Amino acid sequence: MNAPALIMTATDWLTLLWHYLSLSLLAVGGAVATTPDMHRFLVEQQHWLSDAQFNASIALAQAAPGPNVLFVALMGWNVGMNAGGPASALLGVFLSLLGMLTPSTVLTYSAAQWSHRNRTLRAVRAFKQGMAPMVVGLLLATALILSSTNGGKLEHWPAWLVSAAATLVVWRTRVHLLWLLGAGALLGWFDLI
Repeated sequence: MNAPALIMTATDWLTLLWHYLSLSLLAVGGAVATTPDMHRFLVEQQHWLSDAQFNASIALAQAAPGPNVLFVALMGWNVGMNAGGPASALLGVFLSLLGMLTPSTVLTYSAAQWSHRNRTLRAVRAFKQGMAPMVVGLLLATALILSSTNGGKLEHWPAWLVSAAATLVVWRTRVHLLWLLGAGALLGWFDLI
């Protein structure tokens, strides 16, 4: 499942950092909303990760307790492991997290202070209302990448059906999300999806 061994130059490491720095400013719905572009860059363009490593990084981080952004660290770890082992893996983790967290943290902190001071302005209220559809679109693009294979083919329709059903249950009932995650795990365990 591992990608072939990589030879990473200083320029490659700076490219990884720069890519995450730029993605950080697009992470409106959280880092997971930028996974389609991460997949394009890391798997399709640079070939630093395999599809299996990319998907496993997200699945493992989402299953683990802790911040949602852990998958970025795992992707950096996998790039580093493919490039030479634990020391490179730690460098990959550091650069990926530094790139993903720094710009968005500074921007969020500054914008939150400004918008709180100006919360009664019409433009501030309109901006907040306009961001909601964009976040939903980014999350749907992420769902498409993660639930399909071979560039977006919908080969796994049972998984799509379960996802749609879970969405409706969360939206229309008070069933806790953890019960649905457990049901999805059981369906996967028994190879039903």
